[in-house]
Amino acid sequence: MDVVIYHNPDCGTSRNTLGLIRNAGIEPHVVKYLKTPPNRILVRQLAERAGITVRDLLREKGTPYADLGLADPSVTDDQLLDAIEAHPILLNRPLVVTPKGVALCRPSEAVLDLLPAQQGEFTKEDGERVVDEHGRRVATA
Repeated sequence: MDVVIYHNPDCGTSRNTLGLIRNAGIEPHVVKYLKTPPNRILVRQLAERAGITVRDLLREKGTPYADLGLADPSVTDDQLLDAIEAHPILLNRPLVVTPKGVALCRPSEAVLDLLPAQQGEFTKEDGERVVDEHGRRVATA
């Protein structure tokens, strides 16, 4: 299975998502989007394929979101794409592309819907068990 992850290695959610992909026996194509950002056409396509808006792809925390006035609902998609192009940190992560679809994987276990069965237990960095030893998703309370 061909899988692409738009990844930030400094982000725990992104690292957990990458771990779940690998736990399914897949070595994905890892795009460190802060070093190699996707172009505006691709960002728009990823949002469309994920069934979300460009605005839904924006990250607020730790970014120039507020300074750029991006919370203003009159800011157009083209203006948002301009901002993402100028400041790739604004692109929320991790975005994952598989033959089953595209998703912004927040929380990280959202990636499970895009992957084949897990090959064993998986516990997130914070200690939360997501997949049991049989590769089955663990129900959360």
